[in-house]
Amino acid sequence: MNSDRDRRVLPEPQAPHDRVTALGIDEQTRAHDPVRPLAAPTGAPNVVLVVLDDLGFGSSSAFGGPCRMPTAERLADAGLRYTRFHVTALCSPTRQALMTGRNHHAVGMGATTEMATSAPGYTGFRPRSAATLARSLQGNGYSTAAFGKWHQTPPAEISPVGPFDRWPTGEGFDHFYGFMACEMNHWYPLLYQGTTPVEPTRTPEQGYHLSEDLVDHAVDWVQAQRTLTPDRPFFTYLAFGASHAPLHVAPEWAERYRGEFDGGWDRLREQTLARQKALGVVPEHADLSPWPGEVPHWDTLDDDRRALGVRFMETFAGFTEHADAQLGRFVAALEELGELENTLFLYLLGDNGASGEGGIEGTHVEHRLGHGLVDDPAEMIGHLGEIGGPESYPIAPVGWALAMNTPYQWTKQVASHLGGTRDGLVVHWPRGIVESGGLRHQFHHVIDVLPTVLDCAGIPLPTSVDGTPQQPVDGVSMRYTFNAATAADRRRTQYFEMCGNRGIYHEGWTAVTRHGIPWDMVSAHGGGFRDDVWELYDLERDPSQAHDVAAEHPERLAQLRDLFLVEAARNQVFPLDDRVTERENPQLAGRLDLVGDRRSVTYRGSTRRLIEESTPNVKNRSHAVVADVEVPGDGGRGVLAAQGGRFGGWALYVLEGRACYVYNYFGLRRHVVRATGPLTSGRHEVRVDFTYDGGGVGRGGTATLRVDGTPVGSVRVDETIPYYFSFDETFGVGVDLGTPVSEDYAPGDNAYTGRVHTLRIDLEPATEDDDPCGFERRVMVAH
Repeated sequence: MNSDRDRRVLPEPQAPHDRVTALGIDEQTRAHDPVRPLAAPTGAPNVVLVVLDDLGFGSSSAFGGPCRMPTAERLADAGLRYTRFHVTALCSPTRQALMTGRNHHAVGMGATTEMATSAPGYTGFRPRSAATLARSLQGNGYSTAAFGKWHQTPPAEISPVGPFDRWPTGEGFDHFYGFMACEMNHWYPLLYQGTTPVEPTRTPEQGYHLSEDLVDHAVDWVQAQRTLTPDRPFFTYLAFGASHAPLHVAPEWAERYRGEFDGGWDRLREQTLARQKALGVVPEHADLSPWPGEVPHWDTLDDDRRALGVRFMETFAGFTEHADAQLGRFVAALEELGELENTLFLYLLGDNGASGEGGIEGTHVEHRLGHGLVDDPAEMIGHLGEIGGPESYPIAPVGWALAMNTPYQWTKQVASHLGGTRDGLVVHWPRGIVESGGLRHQFHHVIDVLPTVLDCAGIPLPTSVDGTPQQPVDGVSMRYTFNAATAADRRRTQYFEMCGNRGIYHEGWTAVTRHGIPWDMVSAHGGGFRDDVWELYDLERDPSQAHDVAAEHPERLAQLRDLFLVEAARNQVFPLDDRVTERENPQLAGRLDLVGDRRSVTYRGSTRRLIEESTPNVKNRSHAVVADVEVPGDGGRGVLAAQGGRFGGWALYVLEGRACYVYNYFGLRRHVVRATGPLTSGRHEVRVDFTYDGGGVGRGGTATLRVDGTPVGSVRVDETIPYYFSFDETFGVGVDLGTPVSEDYAPGDNAYTGRVHTLRIDLEPATEDDDPCGFERRVMVAH
């Protein structure tokens, strides 16, 4: 019987076939036993796991926040709200912990995949000894599918040649439709179906939006699954890009909040706390946590900054509500199929706290602030109406992030304080949860999701998966709380660390130290780790970490600091690394990339959709881009090669028969050189030589355009992008997919009308002067 089969070894060892006892079928005396794949346990529920991005504990109306989320409220009112649920303070680490049930450093994800290094806790490579939740469910008879943001595959493996075992379809999902990076343009996304690149079939003008597209695909899949294999439960993982930057949503959704944030972030914190107490998601004695002195209060802002701030927040709220509304369509589809009652539905309202990476002013283009460039409000106000639309790539000011994390301190990245690590969790399972609208105050962590799901499905933790013995699961099942509101906590200790910010929870107390400032991602680190000042909080008396009692309890603080060292050492946290943007350049981070030490790479004309880490790194060094092209009789038009997009990158292209090159500096300035005359028909070499000034990162250079070796123009580029062009855009030959690098050609209609035979990129070695982090890089390589 199926119930007697051992589920601890996946895949299940193949049973021996019956002996053949006859020469021909006419002599066979009994039928052979059919092959019966391991089926899910009888009555095992469907599982839906939904993750919103960069939301914060105080964002959703389900937890007292200002963003109206009727789907979250509906599921919570018929299920449970978890008020002390914790994440890791950054995207990839939370997702890796979610999928594996292990602490993020213990599975190599101490930071995002784009910030990986060679240190064991930070490689970005999930060890085979930590199989995913999807793989365990798949191996036990579930149909599995993932939609949306993945952000767990090492960048060096995101290419057409793989390997693909750390892509979603290699980690236990039968089907995947979504994106691989930390964020995505919601108007012009670059997506994958399985491991195949795909682009939307509609434009924003035709009504396209990524959140809607993801839910369309999720609904189609679950409907097909119930039609074709109704005897199999399903696992659907739906990870929205909302509400991570860029804040992209149609204006009518932002308009729903017109005027609601005119009172500013200080007032919003007070209003949110009052609603939270009324809901019971924070205790009556909770105080607002201290306001960081680095962040201005609302009443100190001038009119332009207030107008910008309001529009940023209206856009964030509309973006969030829009995503929740799309999820409502998915819930409606489950109801129509009759599956909602027996679906274990976990709705995680954030993978970290709301993001403070928008800085003091917010920004029209997120990548600028990541490189230390602060947008001038006097300039941004002229683009107020563009915020949220295709011409923008916005992220809101940190003041709103602090309000979205009410009542807690600090934001995303800051793993020391609850503002970075506490998010709301809604659990809905009518067949397994008796109480409707219940509150659960037990301390839990994202690593507890995997054991909870397997417990509810009646599936044991596997001891071996695909031939690899499994390392211990760090999480504990939360099922003991489902029908026991006052059950004693089963999670007594949990460490936290991100970008050098660190903390430890133990039996109602937290010791924490904030090392850096989330929006200062380039110029300054937090100084020496040994010099960091630790704080101490008694969460029973002070649930919002509002009152530091380190001076009153030095012995307890010392004990907790020692406990952090023990937990950190056990989980591969050391050496601590506080670099942020620097680590997003593989040369400076010291991790492997696909190009390695090669100084020249030649591509064919069909090359598409390569991320930055699978192409030669042209930043901070002299280089050449050489195109071997066949020019049509009319001189041709379109893109020969492009990297990046509207908000940063470069492109070599043909306009009205003339060769052109553009260097796009964060969308602020486009440096363009155009040949003086048109190309003649036939085969030609179109080349640009970029001569870098040197002397550091992000310096200027001169781009010289040549046709068949003859200079036809040059342009001075005053500054260059030092660390990354984009997280969501790619490199392509013969076309510029996504948003266009140049305004000389349109998105979706820029393929070269001639033929690109080959495209070669040649690199000159970067000098020590152009690698200011060379010492740190060598240290990390040594590890």
